[in-house]
Amino acid sequence: MKHALRFLPLGVLFSVGCIVPGIAAANLTLVSKTVAPAPIIVFADAPPRTRAAAVELAEAVQKISGVLPPVLDGSPQPLPERAIWVGYQPVLKTLFPQTDFEFQHPEEILITANENHLVIAGRDRWDPAKMDVVTKEGKITGMQQEYGTLNAVYTFLQEQLGVRWFWPGDLGEDVVARETIVIAPMEKRYHPQIRSREGVFNFSSLGNKGYGRAHDWTMRQRLQLGSLSMEGGHGFGDWWDRYHEKHPEIFALQPDGTRSGFPTPRNAKLCMTNPKVWDLWLQDVAADLAQDPHLTVFNASPNDGWSSGHCVCENCTAWDHPDGEPRLFHFKKYAEERPATSDRDVTFANKLGALLKEKYPGKDYRVLMLSYGHSRPAPVKARPADNVIMSIVANFFGRTGLVDRGSTRGDTYRQQFEAWAGIVPAMMWRPNTGSPAGWQQGLPDLSTQQTIRDIKDVAAANCVGIFIDGVWEHWATQGPQLYVMAQLVWNPQADAAALLDDYYTRAFGPASAPVREYFDELEKARMAFTAQEGEATVFQLQDLYTPELLAASQARLTRAAAAVPADSIHARRVAFVQAGLTYTRLQAENLRLMAGYWKKKDPAIARQVKANWEEITAVIAANPYALNAGPLRPGTPRTLGLHPDHGPAKVKKTSKKVNDLDLN
Repeated sequence: MKHALRFLPLGVLFSVGCIVPGIAAANLTLVSKTVAPAPIIVFADAPPRTRAAAVELAEAVQKISGVLPPVLDGSPQPLPERAIWVGYQPVLKTLFPQTDFEFQHPEEILITANENHLVIAGRDRWDPAKMDVVTKEGKITGMQQEYGTLNAVYTFLQEQLGVRWFWPGDLGEDVVARETIVIAPMEKRYHPQIRSREGVFNFSSLGNKGYGRAHDWTMRQRLQLGSLSMEGGHGFGDWWDRYHEKHPEIFALQPDGTRSGFPTPRNAKLCMTNPKVWDLWLQDVAADLAQDPHLTVFNASPNDGWSSGHCVCENCTAWDHPDGEPRLFHFKKYAEERPATSDRDVTFANKLGALLKEKYPGKDYRVLMLSYGHSRPAPVKARPADNVIMSIVANFFGRTGLVDRGSTRGDTYRQQFEAWAGIVPAMMWRPNTGSPAGWQQGLPDLSTQQTIRDIKDVAAANCVGIFIDGVWEHWATQGPQLYVMAQLVWNPQADAAALLDDYYTRAFGPASAPVREYFDELEKARMAFTAQEGEATVFQLQDLYTPELLAASQARLTRAAAAVPADSIHARRVAFVQAGLTYTRLQAENLRLMAGYWKKKDPAIARQVKANWEEITAVIAANPYALNAGPLRPGTPRTLGLHPDHGPAKVKKTSKKVNDLDLN
């Protein structure tokens, strides 16, 4: 589509990168009416995903200019007078004698141009013999340890060619048509601080076959293919089934003298000081590496059921610090106050880290340890070793001032995070999102400005990874926030205000002002609501999504639709957002109708709600990617109680037997 050309300055989007202006020289013409297109040359035997990115680069040039450049492999002879070089090959030292092609940092990218040639390259690491990996999700092909060149291609497409992917699918892609593509002489380097990024949109991580529908989008946003893959969960869920008969001594000693696996087999705790635990963990590391040699981080996090069943043996108790925050621990028919397990867990991780170094000298292997449940407070004395990454389950994503319900001091998640930030060599932020204002139900539960601040703060705290549980991929109701999240995780130093300006202007054209007002006002209402209510129950959401708020929201989208030609791309995108509001209106009506239905079942209400659900299903089907149908189906945990055939979830009270499986 043709519209006004508006690119953000390169330094605005990637201020961390080094941008070196070219010496006075002519611009490089990639495509024009009078010049044949510069060929795209990929280094010989490039990994399949890298070559696929080069093909996508060629297709993007065609979308912009109408001309498809050829894609060549290796170093053609004779060398072309002009070319786009994807990935490093030795001839580039001759073409760019002053350029350093030694990539010193993980995932480092380089984009450089002179008057004749353009290089788009990055640090690539892969073993051609070990690129196919079998996981629990199935076989993944074309895996690498680092995808620098591929991420450089997507950076070039966004920064230099102005391509945007606002949300998944064709409707979310935006290119600016023009006959001539010219690149000024330049050099840009960048390497991402946050190396584990796939967990931000975990459902669309590489190989995940669950709810995710945005796998291509997360790759283009440079999230999917990082260099430090880390799990978001617990480390020993299958150990009881595997070892309780052969090695019962490795499980946590209970106050009654048993090693029973309390509270459940999957949540059984370990006797961390038992050397057999260390040996079996190292055996699992070796088995994992045999299956997937790309792994570098190995989980040692205790199982869930965070308040229950921790080991009380003398050795494990000695790893606790007596001055640790008092916490309430639960055992079978018994509860007592004991110090937080933070010092214990860090000491355990350090022990495994030392053994990992001893067994694999020279390897950059690391131990992953959750700060979760009773290990949420920072340790008193123990400090994580340099090869231990702490995964901090600090649930302030979309929340303000939320207190850890296990804390006897009343500490907030933010305070706990900041305490850990002062002592760790590296960390992963691993929040659970909960559903403060309908996040899990696909409603416009927007906290965009807070999320911007949070990502920047987390990055400033030496964060090398982010895993969010979970982002449900509802683009019509939460799109601006999801887009800016993706951009900031790749580069936390980016100008978020400029990113949002670009999002609204490019995506919605003349309708940008009313669409922005629509999302901004919903966010204001949401923030005011959560400030008062905290973590709302599903039926409390009717107090936020009132008929008055929805009518005002509809008026804004009606103005947006009137501002653009009916057959334009901008009109189609406004209609995409309208699908989200239509869904919100129907679900808000369901909330009001079903709130009293379970006390007195009225057939007329049941018929109306079922009719609403039929309309919801039609809206979702007619608007791909607007809302993710999978997690919104009636009967899923997120929609229980909102359909007459599926009763409400039982609300677990915070009591002696808290088993914080979701930790909302």
